[in-house]
Amino acid sequence: MLARQVQLAQSTAPGAAAISPESRFRFNRQEWSGAFGDLGTDLPLIVGMVLAARLDAASVLTVFGLMQIATAFCYRMPMPVQPLKAMAALVIAQKLPANVLYGGGLAIGVSMLLLSASGLLEWINRVVPKPVVRGIQCGLGLQLAGIALRDFVPSDGRAGWWLAAAGFVVTLLLIGRRRVPAAVILVAFGVAYAFAFKLSGSALLGSVGFHLPVWHQPNLPDVWTGFLLLALPQIPLSVTNSVLATRQLTEDLFPEKRITARRIGWTYSLMNLVNPFLGGIPTCHGSGGMAGHYAFGGRTGGSVIIYGTMYVLLGLFFGPGFQTVIQVFPLPVLGVLLLFEAITLLALLRDLAGSGSDFLLALVVGVVASSVPYGYMVGLAAGLLVYHFTRRGWVRLGA
Repeated sequence: MLARQVQLAQSTAPGAAAISPESRFRFNRQEWSGAFGDLGTDLPLIVGMVLAARLDAASVLTVFGLMQIATAFCYRMPMPVQPLKAMAALVIAQKLPANVLYGGGLAIGVSMLLLSASGLLEWINRVVPKPVVRGIQCGLGLQLAGIALRDFVPSDGRAGWWLAAAGFVVTLLLIGRRRVPAAVILVAFGVAYAFAFKLSGSALLGSVGFHLPVWHQPNLPDVWTGFLLLALPQIPLSVTNSVLATRQLTEDLFPEKRITARRIGWTYSLMNLVNPFLGGIPTCHGSGGMAGHYAFGGRTGGSVIIYGTMYVLLGLFFGPGFQTVIQVFPLPVLGVLLLFEAITLLALLRDLAGSGSDFLLALVVGVVASSVPYGYMVGLAAGLLVYHFTRRGWVRLGA
């Protein structure tokens, strides 16, 4: 079913009513379902950074939601905003303080601004062939599937496996049905489980109130430290997945939009030039996020507005209680969401099936990107070399 959706998106002519996003927003059942398609990726990273760096949860949630809404109005398609994954992993693992995170966010914003303004992003987009981009998407899909099956699904022991299996079957039966929003049903299933076994409503009453974002001004030493510790490891992943792979996915799913790499770089940059001053985490666009929204029914910016509004309301009114809720929300349910997002990305490889060498190259790049340090940059460089060697006949892939 999921692969069929992607195949339809790739084969339908631009402007077709079945998949073409309209200039107006829609807020039907499918958009509501799509709104939860990226939940499994975002929530664990947000929670991890809030806890590790002791961030103000109200500021993080509100600003994250506002960036979603701004992006929806800018692109008018399911182009969501995600936390920067490499930065999040480093902050969580090393428990870096908030000022370094904010400095790193500003540093990555300036870096992407320079790459966009100089035209380097468009040049990189031109020289990187489609099989290598597909490999980057494959690598992200493999990573997401690994996180889902290794970290999320087994987190509650045997009960977690049963919960994930039930959620997977329910989602498989409902996905693609216009009248039943699969992701909404799955999230409601997780909320019901949390309240039934782990959470009481009275635990949340003390956290209700109005909480505005807290102003923060990064200083130059923090920006420099953040650049060295966080921005440098993030740039390769951002260029490959946030820009190149996302641009390719917009062409696959919404070809009439004609989104350029430079445009994605501009909005990426602008978000991170604003986030640090309002206490927000560094953010990007990502092919995984778009794949998640699309897989569960999102076709316009409506799904992103719904998703962003949820975070804004949580931040403004329930910020302090956010950590309580998410710590008891069943991770196996988030794992199911993440797994379907991964399947959508992996299914994109089908358009290379006619060329054995291109398909094999994409698989190799995907495995490298998902399994070695600085994998996305290593995979990009190795993929480019092998691609040009095969075109010149110096290397032969496949039988």
